Parts: sequence; structure tokens; C-alpha cells
Amino acid sequence: MKIVFNEKNKVFLIHTDHTTYGIAVVDDKYLAHLYYGKRLEDADIRYLLREDEAPFVPSKNKREKGSFHDSTFMEYPETGMGDYRESALCIRSEEGYRASELAYENYEIINGKPELSGLPATWGCESDCMTLKIYAGDKVLGLQIILMYSIFEGLDVITRSVIVKNRGDRPFYLEKVLSACLDMDDRNFEVTGLFGSWARERHVQRMPVGYGRQNIASFRGVSSHQEHPFIALNTPETTQDTGEVYAMNFIYSGNFIAQVEKNQFDSLRMLVGIHPEGFTWKLNPGEIFTAPEVVLIYSDEGFGKMTRTFHNLYRIHLIRSPYLHKKRPILINNWEATYFDFDEEKLLDIAKDAAVLGIEMIVMDDGWFGKRNLDDSSLGDWYVNEEKIRGGLNNLVEEVKKLGMKFGIWIEPEMISPDSELYKAHPDWAIQIPGRDTTQSRAQYVLDFSREEVVDSIYEMIASVLRSADISYVKWDMNRQLATMGSFALESDRQGELCHRYMLGVYRMQERLITDFPYLLLENCSGGGARFDAGMLYYSPQIWCSDDTDAIERLAIQEGTALVYPVSTMGTHVSICPNHTVGRTTPFETRGHVALLGTFGYELDITKLSVEEKKIVKKQIQEYHKYNKLIREGDYYRLASYRENGYYDSWMIVDKDKKKALIFYVHVRARANGKSRFMRLKGLDGNKKYVTDGTEYSGAALMQAGLRMPSVQADYKSCLIELLEAEDDENMAWS
Repeated sequence: MKIVFNEKNKVFLIHTDHTTYGIAVVDDKYLAHLYYGKRLEDADIRYLLREDEAPFVPSKNKREKGSFHDSTFMEYPETGMGDYRESALCIRSEEGYRASELAYENYEIINGKPELSGLPATWGCESDCMTLKIYAGDKVLGLQIILMYSIFEGLDVITRSVIVKNRGDRPFYLEKVLSACLDMDDRNFEVTGLFGSWARERHVQRMPVGYGRQNIASFRGVSSHQEHPFIALNTPETTQDTGEVYAMNFIYSGNFIAQVEKNQFDSLRMLVGIHPEGFTWKLNPGEIFTAPEVVLIYSDEGFGKMTRTFHNLYRIHLIRSPYLHKKRPILINNWEATYFDFDEEKLLDIAKDAAVLGIEMIVMDDGWFGKRNLDDSSLGDWYVNEEKIRGGLNNLVEEVKKLGMKFGIWIEPEMISPDSELYKAHPDWAIQIPGRDTTQSRAQYVLDFSREEVVDSIYEMIASVLRSADISYVKWDMNRQLATMGSFALESDRQGELCHRYMLGVYRMQERLITDFPYLLLENCSGGGARFDAGMLYYSPQIWCSDDTDAIERLAIQEGTALVYPVSTMGTHVSICPNHTVGRTTPFETRGHVALLGTFGYELDITKLSVEEKKIVKKQIQEYHKYNKLIREGDYYRLASYRENGYYDSWMIVDKDKKKALIFYVHVRARANGKSRFMRLKGLDGNKKYVTDGTEYSGAALMQAGLRMPSVQADYKSCLIELLEAEDDENMAWS
């Protein structure tokens, strides 16, 4: 990795091991994008600017300055000066004018990577990371921005962020501050994103890029079930292994926009940042605003290389939890077993049966606090309901510990019920617009986490519970979206800051939680997977992937999630059948195989399982212990997608030294008069020999010709296949 600046040609080149990113200073003022793609050595690529074509640069053709703005590949485009494509920056002056024109000032190249104050972000040290800072300013506004680009040893990644400073003597208003822009010529690109809804999050969708603007966005206050802060441009022929991909992922958990625009000149502009809908930020003299970080990845080997680059970056430079490289305890959650109808006796009954089978932790879900017997009360009243938990929480936890198990709890700190003691005492703590009916969802309001006193009060209540007993795990939930956005604590010209300040408050509380309780295993959740994003991974090593635990529905959900995020971050559980969400019945073994691709646990009433089902649980737990390190630390390869072929799904994990691998195969739909299927494997060493089921294969044969999968005349069957390099042979067992 290296970053260089050619003083003569005024060109910055940012080199990772296999990619290069180029920026040029044009007309001694403007920052223009030159190139992003396969690595180029320090050659002169300034010719890519087309400076010898009309409309030429403003110093040579001032009469066509507007055309220059509207056609040049801008590194950080602005509003108001003639660029009619989507801008990255829009600033309104006190007088109401919306315009800025940044001029290049200087640069700085440093080892390491600065923190982004109050925000989740990748991190690195001076030995494995470099950062370029480019400074530009607008004298009329007294504005300065710092464009930051960081690269990491051994990773083809560039992270980007922006800092805005007011160095003038008057305030101005930020109406849009996006974090990254990428301009390029179109090459018949497609746009790929992740879409869905509650219980069917992050389904992969590819679409041709047409003229105009196509965006993936959320202004729901969360990154959302419906759309996801990830966008990629890919060539039409792109597969898992071939084709070009330009990807951006936003390290942020609130409102976002990810957009691609094709213009009259057949050029594309891709941008990612905080959604400008409802956003305004007053910046007083001397103040700064820091935009969240965006991860850029270029792959010339399809989506697969992009995926593994994201995984490696997030495992090495984002997730900070002490659990990152540890086996997570196998948990059982009581939610689908009992919902709100439980007491300490029922929890202990579940724990006793679970302990015998080798489950290591019980999690007490919603309903343990206040007077919470349904979902219509008590959020905000964070004290134990001793009518349910007789003898108190510590007594229950100690009884669980006697069984050799750990204990965890569910919380929803950001919410307040209208029927709660907290709301009676502090109705102004709820987000609301005076004079309007406050929108309820799931019979709850949202607390104003932009206010420090609100965050501090809720934190102290929850911390008191955590200090009262030996609690090892917390599931932090957030079950609704934001609406009727108003805060009693913000002035009229600052109401547009609420959504972002709210998110900063969430981050502040999570940072405090993991600092004060450093060995706590925190799992984030938002009505399932509405906040499964890189911002949350900075605070928790795992996130509940979806409330839908049906094994077949999970195939598409987990495929889309693993496209960007390490499989070790996905909260995955085995649940009962018929499934509580879709009513489908699938084999117990298949549910276990699908749940192995993640944290692994159970979401059922184990006391009601049959003897045969309990035997399967024991086997699944053995498989988890045997394969978890490989799944957690290995490289993920997508072999086939049921979403694409309609019949089967398959993926594999290969350890870093390519000595062993684990193949997952799910036969979703049986096909009449079918034959066995050969699955081409990936990621192996073509020069090694591998053994499975007593048969030896060359790595080259397995990757070029394939491994035979049996033909099965039944739906929803699955198998695991282990490949070992040396002498050991593992049997392939069909479920």
C-alpha cells in the first residue's frame, strides 16, 4: 500500500495491493476524479481528464464554466455552481443562498487512521494503515472540508469520510453532507442492492442502470428492513468469480441514501451518505461536522472477491469485541417458546433440559420488567417484575449458573410505552411534534436519544440491572421506525439535526455499555434485521439476522447478509415447526445446517421436544463445536443460489491455509426424473489432495469438474460435507 502525490502533474494516487484510485487538481482549484480500478503504477494518467476537449477548464473558457461543472468527474460535487447531477454537499448561508465552490488548498499523508468522533468507523495503527487528507475551502462561506481516504495493509479497500469546518464568523446550514462520490464512464453497468421487508431482509437484486437516478434509501431512522446501506455497480457478465464490481457500504445505522445516476454524457455518479430528507445541521463558527464513513471496494473477480474483502476488513479493522475470535456460547431464547407467558419456574425448566443437551446459555426475552405481560406497556420501566421472577433476578441467575449455564437478557432501551411509569414522569422525553398526534408503532413511542439526560437515565437503569446479577449477554432490540420527528430540547432551526443526533446518542450509549461491561456479549437487533449494518458491528460482534427463522426463508436472507458481512456476525437459531412466521415444516437437521452459518442457537421450547429431536440437538451441538472455528475464521464462497436456480442452495467455508473446507448443500425442491448434481467447489488449492467419505480427490478436479451431490427425491433435505487435506476422512451424512 502507498499514497503518492505527483507535484508536477497535481495527481494523487492511492494504491492498495491490487487497486489504484486517482484524484487530480484541475485548474489549480478543482478536485476531479481520475480513475478507480486495477492497480496502475505511478504512471501519468492525467490524460483521463479530457482537458483538451470542450468545454475546457474555466481559466481557458470562463464562458462555459457551467458546462465544465456539469460534465467533469468531480471528486466531491457541490450544489449551486452548475453541476446538475446529484451533489454530495449542499450548504445554505444565513441569507438563504445554496451554493459553495471549494478550492484545493493542501494535503497531508499520515500513517495510521484518525478516529471519527462519536461515530463507528474502521480503525488501524501506523504499521498497517495510511490516510490521505485533502483540504479544500470556500472563502465566501468561510468553509473548509477535509476529504479523508484510508487504506489497509493486505486489503483492497479504501475508506472515505468528510469533515466540514466553519472557519468563518457566521453560521451556515448543512443541508446535505454525503460521505463519498464516485464518477466514471458507464460500461453497461448494473446496480446491485439488498432489499426486503420484516422477516425477509436483504434479498439480492440486480437491475440495469438506466438514465436518471436510481437510489436505495431509508429515512425511517434505521438502516431498515426494506433497503440496505450497500450499493454496487457491476458489469452485466459479473458472477461470483468473474466481472468487475464497484461497491460501497455505509458504516452508519440511521437514515441513508445510496444512489447511482446516469446522465446525458453516459457517465455515472455513485454516492452514499446520510439521507438529506429532513436533514439540516447548523454549523456555528469554529464548529465541525463529521460525516460517517463509507467503505469502497473494487473487485475484478466478481462478487466473491468483493465479499471476502468486506469480511476480512470487518474482522480485522471494525469489530472490536473480545468475542470476535472466540466461540460464542450456544444459547436458547425463550421468546418463541413462551412469548410473554413465563415465570422463573418455566425458565428454569427450559434451562434444565437445555443444559443436559449441551446448550450453554439461556436468554430471557421480552416481558421480564415493569408490568409487561403484553407488548403494550412498561418500556422504560427497567426494573425486574418480581411477580414473574419471584425471588429476584439474581436468584434466578444463580440457579441457572448451578446448571453450568450462562444467563442473558433482552432490552429495548430506545423505546418508551405510553403506559409506563417513565412516560408519566417524563412525557416530554418521547420524540414528538407539539400539537400533533404522536405516531405509535407496536404501542410504543421513541425516546429522544439526542438528549444526554435521557440517554444517561436509561443507561443507569439498565446498568443497575446488569450489576445486580451475573449477566453475560444482552440482546439490544429496537422494534419500530421513527416518525413525527420533533424534540423539545432542540431550537427551531436545529430540528433537522434530530435524526443524526438520535443516532449519535445510540452510539454513545452502546460505547458506554461495552466499556463499563467489557466482557458482555452484546447482540444488536431491530425487529429482526432492521439495523444489521456495519455501524452496529463496531459495538457488537453479532446481530440478529431476521425474526424469520424458517430454514428455507433464511437461505435468501443469509445469502444477502453474507454478501457483505462476515458469517460469524449473523444471529442464527434453530426453531420449531411448523415455523411461527411462515408455517413451513422442514427437517430438524436442515434447520441446524442452515443455522450453523452464524452464531447458532435455539428459539423453541426444548421441554416439548421428542426424544428423537433431542438426539438431533445433541448432534447439532457437536457439529457446532467441531466446525465453529472454521466457519468463524474461514473464507466464505457462494456455490449456488436457490434464489437464482429455484432448486438448490450451496455455500462453503475454506480455512485460510486451504487444508480443510466445509460444504453446505440444501436440496430445496425435488425434481422429477433428475440425476445427481456435480457442484464445482471454490477456494481450494489445486495442487492439494482432499479426502471425503473415504475417497480422495485433487483440488483441481473438485474446482474444475466438481463434487457429486446425491439426487434426492424429497424437499428441504440438506447435508454437510467436510474436506480434509491429509489422512483424516470425515463421512458425508445425509439428513
